[in-house]
Amino acid sequence: MPPSPTERPQAESSERAVKRSRICSLLEPGDEAVWLTSPAAVSWYLCGARVHTSLQGPPIAAVLVGPETELVVTFTNEAERLAAEELDDDVELTAVPWDSPLDSVLAGRGRIRGEDEYADQLRAARAALLPAEQQRFRRLGEDSARALTAVLSGFRPQMSERQLAAEVAAAIVAAGADPLVVMVSGTARAQYRHPLPTEQPVGERAMVVVCARRHGLIANLTRWVRAGEPDARQADAQRRIMQVEAAFFDATVEGRRLAEVLDDGAAAYARHGFSRDEWRNHHQGGAAGYAGRDPRASSGVEDLVQQNQAFAWNPSAPGVKVEDTMLLRGGQLEPLTVDPDWPTVEVAGRRRPGTLVV
Repeated sequence: MPPSPTERPQAESSERAVKRSRICSLLEPGDEAVWLTSPAAVSWYLCGARVHTSLQGPPIAAVLVGPETELVVTFTNEAERLAAEELDDDVELTAVPWDSPLDSVLAGRGRIRGEDEYADQLRAARAALLPAEQQRFRRLGEDSARALTAVLSGFRPQMSERQLAAEVAAAIVAAGADPLVVMVSGTARAQYRHPLPTEQPVGERAMVVVCARRHGLIANLTRWVRAGEPDARQADAQRRIMQVEAAFFDATVEGRRLAEVLDDGAAAYARHGFSRDEWRNHHQGGAAGYAGRDPRASSGVEDLVQQNQAFAWNPSAPGVKVEDTMLLRGGQLEPLTVDPDWPTVEVAGRRRPGTLVV
């Protein structure tokens, strides 16, 4: 029987070795190792290990990686669980007292570089997902999308935004994932781009936004649901925002800078009947993976698009938005957050999520 997607994944024997090689190739002469401390870098290097206790807090482990060094450091109260449930058997693990800093193990070592000194290079190193990571991401995307289908199929106009958010969060947790973001806007609050749920009833139409994390990877998706058929103006605006999204997709080409992709996507707003500066009213997404956006696209981001890299673009305008997590593979964007039971529409030759009518 195959393992449940919620269980600790068994990393391919070469996975951590490839990641270590990528890191070592970045080191400058004289550097002994890099000290990985961010949630994205630590979870990536440890092949999806859960290295948090609080969703808000920093990792409870750090990793020292170099040509002659590979050491995971945690606190004494975390070591047994990490070793038993999260780490590969061949990982060297050491523990420090819970009231000591993790970096106390660095005393007396050679030249150790902090992660921030290699931030851009490390982000590029983890961008191209290995086959095992791609498969984990597909399963997470499918499970997240199916969770939304299951919950939103029971949509009722009289339920509160908070009630709907609670049901979505429960479904994500049941899938073995962390609900890092669950946002809901009902009919009266459709203008908000980041709608934290309230006690207001959702009314006839709702938007649900989810960022779900499992094995370190984060799937991002947005879905719309309504009671009764949408009016023509709403349907037209949603169709046009999907055409803007198509411009982002077409611009996501290997070797291009994220800033260039953003420029192309932003220019599409005016072509499809929105304000020329509409893109300035909310971020447009960017690369995805071990952070919600890794990085978020902006005019100053020089990161290059890579093959086998994930992306989550999220163009929006008042009352409309579209978002899925995609994988650039073989020059084509493969949607990861897909449930075949969710209604779709075709936009620029791609199947995109429509509005679920209940």
